[in-house]
Amino acid sequence: MKNIEYIIVGDGYAGLFFAHQLIKNNKSFVIFSEGRKSASQVSAGIINPVVLKKFTTFWKAQEQIDFLTQTLEEIKSYTGKNYWIGSSIHRIFHDENEQNLWMKKSGNEELSGFLSQNFEHIDGVKNDFDTGKVIQSARLDVSGFFNGLFSYFEKNGRFIKEKFDYTQLDVETSSYKDFTFKNIIFCEGIGVKDNPYFSAIPINPNKGHHIKVKLSREIPKDVTIKKKHFLFPVNDGLHFYGGTYDREQLHHHIDDSAVVQLVNGLSEFYPHDFEVKEVNFGFRPTVKDRRPIIGNHPDYKNLYVFNGLGARGILNGCYFSKSLYDCIEENIPLHAEVDINRFK
Repeated sequence: MKNIEYIIVGDGYAGLFFAHQLIKNNKSFVIFSEGRKSASQVSAGIINPVVLKKFTTFWKAQEQIDFLTQTLEEIKSYTGKNYWIGSSIHRIFHDENEQNLWMKKSGNEELSGFLSQNFEHIDGVKNDFDTGKVIQSARLDVSGFFNGLFSYFEKNGRFIKEKFDYTQLDVETSSYKDFTFKNIIFCEGIGVKDNPYFSAIPINPNKGHHIKVKLSREIPKDVTIKKKHFLFPVNDGLHFYGGTYDREQLHHHIDDSAVVQLVNGLSEFYPHDFEVKEVNFGFRPTVKDRRPIIGNHPDYKNLYVFNGLGARGILNGCYFSKSLYDCIEENIPLHAEVDINRFK
């Protein structure tokens, strides 16, 4: 039997950011990866401290942005690359009322560090009322992030490419197949519904589609444009546009209606021809109160869940990975707002 301190089940943002905490603290671990692309791996990678429908911010937004920038620098120390893309979000205004609301909100102390007071015009797209720039917004190089970390874990013997088999887990002896462990962290997204120890947590799948398109006319490459959805350049001369939100159509294939929604949304502000080259979708694990679910099993105290990151998987996964680590290793209580016990 091989004795390790942690088993991580799941290879999305929750699992990888928690693994980083273990690397920082010289803890032994392995990650079980099923090998299918998770919602994290097909996500847009948007890093955004603002709710762009209402021009508001959210709980711990600045703390999460600060912690993410620090964490990505730490990850660079062993992968050799910082995956932060400094491409600011520019929100297209629908009318003068939105301009006025933005300007009013930008004067609030809570939002002054996020909403630029200088409106900007973007060439190549319809933005008759200009755009508002979200300060401190950016994107994560999603494919680079996952490929870089997976490669690092593989080289160091920490990556196991197989589906976790719950029937092989012995909770009484804290063993799994050839491993004995101190703690196991389940970071499975919507896959938690099949987990016999945490299947009851109130995770709701939210299906999101995005398209990759070939634009007939160039637009600026250094911005992320937002109207209904996000538009930004990716590899091979294509642009990402998405993603949708759907809590009803949860089957595992492409919804034509979602593709139509995306095509129509892009056509509203990109007045030139474009060709859809690729369609992808994933299932975000969301929670009704919009807070992650973190904590241990009521009976098996060394079994933990880290889930419910929702549409802010990067920020939530990064920030709360340390909260979970500190809870386990330092006995520091979790924030009540994310603690699994709030559902008792």
